Amino acid sequence: MEIVKSNQNIKVLKMILTVFLGTVLLTISAKIKIPFYPVPMTMQTFVVLLMGLSFGYKIGLATVGLYIFEGIVGLPVFSNSPEKGVGWIYFTGPTMGYLIGFLFATFLAGYLNFKTNIVLIFFKLIISVSVIYILGVLWLGYLIGWNKPIIQLGVTPFLLAELFKISILTLIGKKLIKLRNFI
Repeated sequence: MEIVKSNQNIKVLKMILTVFLGTVLLTISAKIKIPFYPVPMTMQTFVVLLMGLSFGYKIGLATVGLYIFEGIVGLPVFSNSPEKGVGWIYFTGPTMGYLIGFLFATFLAGYLNFKTNIVLIFFKLIISVSVIYILGVLWLGYLIGWNKPIIQLGVTPFLLAELFKISILTLIGKKLIKLRNFI
């Protein structure tokens, strides 16, 4: 009985540590800007999808949920914070739809079960990242007006970078999925 309880405690501790370290990784990925054409690239969407693949949807959602909560309460975890503000004000700004999309993308990347087929992993990741951009564009359109070139502002500059990130994740996807067994 004690061994079972001890194993459960270890598993819970591993999950908590994984979620915490995941938020740190997501914060770092938001802060580093990589020169890319036509706009600099952060690695946030890469890490969001990576967490879904490697952590699974439950721990992935907990991680992204905690990350968003950290940002809402004022920790400077989001990209361009604290320069452009922190907390609820920053969260409800132009990137809110994308940040909410992170939750859905992590869920889809972790939930959809295409473990063995590299083509299906690629399409799973395309679907997952598309949700980020759909929610991002919907919020951006609501916020700045539908008469603006929303797709050109909120999607087009990032497509090449997303294809690059998804291609890398697809190539290592099978190995990432195996990480779930250690969590």
